[in-house]
Amino acid sequence: MSTLEIRGLQVSVNTDAGAVEILKGVDLTIKSGETHAIMGPNGSGKSTLAYSIAGHPKYSITGGTVTLDGVDLLEMTVDERAKAGLFLAMQYPVEVPGVSVSNFLRTAVTALRGEAPKLRTWTGEVKDAMEALKMDPAFATRNVNEGFSGGEKKRHEIMQLELLKPKIAILDETDSGLDVDALRIVSEGVVRAKEANNLGVLLITHYTRILRYIKPDFVHVFANGKIVEEGGAELAEKLEANGYAEYVGS
Repeated sequence: MSTLEIRGLQVSVNTDAGAVEILKGVDLTIKSGETHAIMGPNGSGKSTLAYSIAGHPKYSITGGTVTLDGVDLLEMTVDERAKAGLFLAMQYPVEVPGVSVSNFLRTAVTALRGEAPKLRTWTGEVKDAMEALKMDPAFATRNVNEGFSGGEKKRHEIMQLELLKPKIAILDETDSGLDVDALRIVSEGVVRAKEANNLGVLLITHYTRILRYIKPDFVHVFANGKIVEEGGAELAEKLEANGYAEYVGS
């Protein structure tokens, strides 16, 4: 069992006008096997929460703590956080020219496991993961995300999730830009990874459509840099029906 614990997290970002506070004291606990959905309007700080936990240098932690199994994540570098068991699926996955998908994944797995996987075994793992996500095997030899469609980039993110087997996965608007079929395939991949590895999931989204496939145990409404309401799956349905107007200005 693993636990990601966020307490009183405050985060600011530097602008031409000076430091601007984005997160204003976030408290959240995610345990193995749990799925937490964070929903909220644009600009509420949802993505800032994800990237701050992952260690993006753009964001300055001004208060609070983030621990994984009692260990201070905020004192770790980005790669140390990944090795500790944290995974971030980005809303806009970046391209890595000159690095093939296969080499990228094998290098990442080697760093996590402490030794390179046997080539025959590894080839089978990658093949199975690509088949499950209905990805063309030719993608293994292409450069990371280069020339990929939005849906292909998201499938690649979930392939990483399945192969790297983290303790906690943060999915930042994984549903954005996906058509109906891609949404189902990507969602099924998240569910497979969760069930196979007792994964804790923090799912950031605007809409309930992905929650039809990835059932949340807890739903948190995010507005103005903090969690303003919490509940179960029924809260997501309320948001779908009524929107976020009542929370703006909270």
